[in-house]
Amino acid sequence: MEYRKLLAISAFLAFVAGCDSGAVTTESTYATDSTAQAAAAGISHGEYVARLGNCVACHTIPEGEPLAGGLKMAVPLMGNLYTTNITPDPETGIGNYSFDEFDRAMRFGVKKDGQRMYPAMPYPSYAKMSEQDMLALFDFFMNEVEPVNQANEPAEIPGWKDSARLGMGIWNLLTMDADPYEADTNQSDDWNRGAYLTQGLGHCGACHTPRGLLLQEKGLDEGDTDFLAGAPLDHWSASSLNGDINSGLGRWTEDDVAEFLGSGHNRFGTAFGTMVEVINNSTQHMSDADLRAMAVYMKSLPPVVEVNATEWNYDNSDTEQLIGLDFSATGSQVYYEYCSNCHATSGQGYYPYQPPLAGNPVILDPDPSSLINITLNGSLRVIAEEGPDVNDMPYFRQLLSDDEIADVLTYIRTAWGHNSAAVSTAQVSEVREATDPTRNDDIYVLRMK
Repeated sequence: MEYRKLLAISAFLAFVAGCDSGAVTTESTYATDSTAQAAAAGISHGEYVARLGNCVACHTIPEGEPLAGGLKMAVPLMGNLYTTNITPDPETGIGNYSFDEFDRAMRFGVKKDGQRMYPAMPYPSYAKMSEQDMLALFDFFMNEVEPVNQANEPAEIPGWKDSARLGMGIWNLLTMDADPYEADTNQSDDWNRGAYLTQGLGHCGACHTPRGLLLQEKGLDEGDTDFLAGAPLDHWSASSLNGDINSGLGRWTEDDVAEFLGSGHNRFGTAFGTMVEVINNSTQHMSDADLRAMAVYMKSLPPVVEVNATEWNYDNSDTEQLIGLDFSATGSQVYYEYCSNCHATSGQGYYPYQPPLAGNPVILDPDPSSLINITLNGSLRVIAEEGPDVNDMPYFRQLLSDDEIADVLTYIRTAWGHNSAAVSTAQVSEVREATDPTRNDDIYVLRMK
């Protein structure tokens, strides 16, 4: 009897192992082969794929060597780990990886030595990659990246917890779609290219899709309404990227989406938090055709939460009160003194230099976490080819109390025709404590990138 149990377990483990082995073979198509778009962007195919995947954001730290790892990241319920050295150094990097071993790590989260990764490495998304892009990426790492001899930092996860790695094969089996992207013949070339980038290399769902019981993304493509529906993440709220009319992309045009991805700005808002790193390191380096393709795909996603919602319309009455120095509305004086110089008494900002607050999807998000976080802690600068943004969002952690921040954010969320829920002092206090750099050494902008 024991022999049969052992045999059954062995067979099951072999089955799990067999589900994540072997490089894939795919046809070269417009949707899945990035060769032409790399040429349009003026860089090698492999470097372009690395830009699409935003490898540098996680595998490089400030003042560190490119792609040598060392970024501290949180694993929910487990502890902390550090990103690894992915330069072609044969001792401490991936210089001894064969293509098949590299492909297995990228698609299934299995290292050369057989150790399984946690999906802080977004391999469930990279599994969508084509053979052509994977080969180009491997060539880039092996032949264009400078090797760096730098040992990897050990994970800060207790041994008994880290044994969860052994179960990641089963997690993959239960939660992943391990097949490379296949074009939908009922859709256009642009739609399919956008789907390939959004679902795969761009790994947009890692932040913008809510997580399930097993911490998996609850939706992997447009066939699930949870896909890109917005998600809370480390005291931020990653916005909805579907057609929700107010808090999503429902009012944006394809041009608006492409402009935002390419520059970090548009008439509705400005990138902040880790999205700034996405703009700086990844999307601004994409070809115009790829930006357009992602816009076409995202704009095809229907509304989910706000199916019957009334579209926001601007109301000028709050502007008139501010101009008349009428501060009878709670929070209005704080707004006038600390916010109006950049965002204007009209709330409409000074596009493209300062973002509007009136009608901004982040203001209309049911979850105010991002507003609280950015008010307390400010934001990074978008850095384009011509240089960094002249202005950035300052932090008000030391200037304003929790009550003042709650009042001003409530004012902003109810002014100019907004009808969003109030922000409480308790909500501000929670984020302030959790992101206090003087009391915590484990502050994360976002867990996933």
